[in-house]
Amino acid sequence: MKFIADFHVHSKYSRATSHEMSPDVIARWAKIKGIALIGTGDFTHPIYFDELRSKFEETGNGLLRLKNGDNSVSFMLTSEVSNIFSQAGRLRKIHTLIFAPDFDTVQKINSALGKRGKLSSDGRPIFGFPVKDLVKIVLDISDNCFLIPAHAWTPWFSLFGSNSGFDSIEECFGEESRNIFSIETGLSSDPEMNWRLSALDGITLISNSDAHSPNKIGRESNIFDCEIDYREIVDAIKRKDRKRFLATIEFFPEEGKYHYNGHRDCGVLMSPKETKEKGLLCPVCRKKITVGVMQRVDDLADRPEGFIPEGEIPSIHIIPLVEIIADAIGVGVGTVSATKEYEKMIGMGLSEFSILLDIPVEELANFSQPKVAEGIKRMREGKVNIVPGHDGVYGKISLFEDEMPKEVKDIPEPLAIAGQMDLF
Repeated sequence: MKFIADFHVHSKYSRATSHEMSPDVIARWAKIKGIALIGTGDFTHPIYFDELRSKFEETGNGLLRLKNGDNSVSFMLTSEVSNIFSQAGRLRKIHTLIFAPDFDTVQKINSALGKRGKLSSDGRPIFGFPVKDLVKIVLDISDNCFLIPAHAWTPWFSLFGSNSGFDSIEECFGEESRNIFSIETGLSSDPEMNWRLSALDGITLISNSDAHSPNKIGRESNIFDCEIDYREIVDAIKRKDRKRFLATIEFFPEEGKYHYNGHRDCGVLMSPKETKEKGLLCPVCRKKITVGVMQRVDDLADRPEGFIPEGEIPSIHIIPLVEIIADAIGVGVGTVSATKEYEKMIGMGLSEFSILLDIPVEELANFSQPKVAEGIKRMREGKVNIVPGHDGVYGKISLFEDEMPKEVKDIPEPLAIAGQMDLF
């Protein structure tokens, strides 16, 4: 069975997260997007965990479904935790995703972690012990659990982060490295960038939305062809099985807010090449710039750009439908006109992913404005123009180069990207 899964979202109990992020709303938006399996997020939070137990029932296959809702969307018990600790003379900040197969296991995890930190402080709790200890604690409770370093390249709070991370999985996790089978690439990186590190050849690369609001669900996700079953999905990831794990769905990583180097306060944006020439100090204020994901990959890579290892799981890059609509009709993403056009297209009984990925090009104009259909076609072909994100500022993307907003045109050398894989 072919389906799309997004394992990493947050509830309303996490900081800077929409109050709409409740199980019912998450399920509704997952269906709108075309996602069959989604993470619960935040199972460590005591109030949210009680809500999960009251609203969901276990299905017997390691997953959940709403008791009084649409059963077309399944849920997996997931949570993200933060470890902040010192190692080798440096402060480290790592976020990790935890997958669990049932409520009893989560209760034991929460009990163990609750002795080491305050779970009620945030949906993503903070602990002061090394992240390798987190792996041991969780797997000692149940070897059916699964842990994945989250958004592995972002400058802060990640495995390879330029400001607080490590240079290798082994340096971070030590003896627990044998239990790390996968990493989450994050919005500012994609599999193609990670393929430049031979050390990651045995690691499965997954992608998730890290959604803090309902409309962001699925902006990155994963395509499987197997039973919607906890153990089979985890096994497919662990084994890097291309027959069951078909592809990841990606942001264009340049659109991520930490792709290039820069200093947002001074409006400075620099590529790795420019940084090598000019150095790491902001040319305006002379403070250190934020080193982005592309630079960090460059620093650790032992392969050139464009290298494709044998047996890697492919990826396909998308632009969210509402962004394509807004670009096509010349309005902002959050405007009434863009929202109305989005709702009209989704109201025809199609999911967002079916529109973006599956509907033949010649049929797109039957239910969308001609320019929107052209935008989807260009996205599929990878014909996009992007000013890369930097230092917490999302990149600016356009499918219609001659009509890019003035503020985008004013930034030199927007990237032109073309030649996307044809997976569908």
